[in-house]
Amino acid sequence: MKKVIQIVLWAASLFVAYMIYQSINAPIKFEKVKQERYVEVINRLKDIRDAQEAHRVIHGDFAKDFPSLIKFIENDKFTILEKKDSTFMYYDKVFRIDMPKDTVVIDTLDFVPVKDSLFKNDPRYKELMFVPNAKNNEHFKMQIGKLDRGDLKIPVFEASVNKDVILHDQDKDLLAKENATISVDGVNGDRIYVGSLTDVSTSGNWPTLYDTKKNKN
Repeated sequence: MKKVIQIVLWAASLFVAYMIYQSINAPIKFEKVKQERYVEVINRLKDIRDAQEAHRVIHGDFAKDFPSLIKFIENDKFTILEKKDSTFMYYDKVFRIDMPKDTVVIDTLDFVPVKDSLFKNDPRYKELMFVPNAKNNEHFKMQIGKLDRGDLKIPVFEASVNKDVILHDQDKDLLAKENATISVDGVNGDRIYVGSLTDVSTSGNWPTLYDTKKNKN
């Protein structure tokens, strides 16, 4: 009976030790996984932003969906222009003499494919719509719109993904805590996004520390 009690006590001690270890180790493991996945997701959101900004430069608005954006990357080109200050003579009807007038001469120098300019030889743009490490190849949510600013209608876009999708296989209690994050050095709220449908902005909601991190892949 004494041996049985000793075995039970040893088992209980081991269980308590294991639970203490888990309570310490689980948040550390969660933080490591979170940081690695956030870097990948944010890098892809940056690619989406770069592509959308290029689309606006060339077409004056943002691509409505990912197939349109990828088609744009593959087929469109930037026009390389050269601007030069120049002067020409014109006849002034008031003074009835030839007078100099300043102007700007714009020459087309070259055309550069968007794909080469933004992505070099990297085919990663073909995966822009997919959330890295998601369970079922979930897509980023992307929307476009226009904001009234006086007499102007300014194009806006937003691309986002919920943290639940990024951290789908992590501890639910730690995930719930992460979704409620309000911190200067954290990604606030329950999603990561770039751009805005309510403000003229192409910024993301991540802290600057993620702008210095590089994807290891």
